[in-house]
Amino acid sequence: MSEMAEKVLVVEDEADILTGLEVALGREGYQVTTAQDGEEGLKKAAETAPDVIILDVMLPGMDGYEVCSALRERGIRTPVIMLTAKTAEDDRVRGLDTGADDYVVKPFSMRELIARVRAVWRRRAEKEARIHQFSFGNVKVDFDRQTVSKKGKTIALSSYETWVLRLLVSMRGEAVSRQTILARVWGYDFAADTRTIDNHVVQLRQKIEDDPHHPKHILTAHGKGYKFVQ
Repeated sequence: MSEMAEKVLVVEDEADILTGLEVALGREGYQVTTAQDGEEGLKKAAETAPDVIILDVMLPGMDGYEVCSALRERGIRTPVIMLTAKTAEDDRVRGLDTGADDYVVKPFSMRELIARVRAVWRRRAEKEARIHQFSFGNVKVDFDRQTVSKKGKTIALSSYETWVLRLLVSMRGEAVSRQTILARVWGYDFAADTRTIDNHVVQLRQKIEDDPHHPKHILTAHGKGYKFVQ
């Protein structure tokens, strides 16, 4: 689990800017995936589970606001940095309201943009890493010891169960896509599919839910992934 973003998706229709971002981010060690319109950006976000998305507002077809809203509606919680030539406060607010994490106005400094990429990923990683213990209902989870205590009985968690639960708890109330879970917990090169996540969720429900067949805490977000509810 790296503190640095490994994969960045850039959705930008201006070829010169797209190439410049791809080269600059590549020099910093990032794996860069590109798209030149909103539909392609949505598809690649689902397929590649990037750590950070750089999203231009003025795109052909779906604009950046629509893309960002669609990402959030599909349970993709990847940090988004929006790029735009618009400077009006209402435009910036609209971008943030659709679920963007940061907003950069063109023309921009490449060094500043890369620093913002690091910053939005670091904030998300730190949010996940800060959780050491967590309690809900009659359950207490110790993430450091990889255990669940329920009604006086201590149950061991596997490493992957611990990371899946920590991620869901850190984003509680939000639908987290299977692709995001797979990328964050197993890594991009791990030869697994989304059934691996479903199997681990089944095991977690057996360990923490009073009725695993009718869970109250680890819920299925249909068409998206999973959601933790306290």
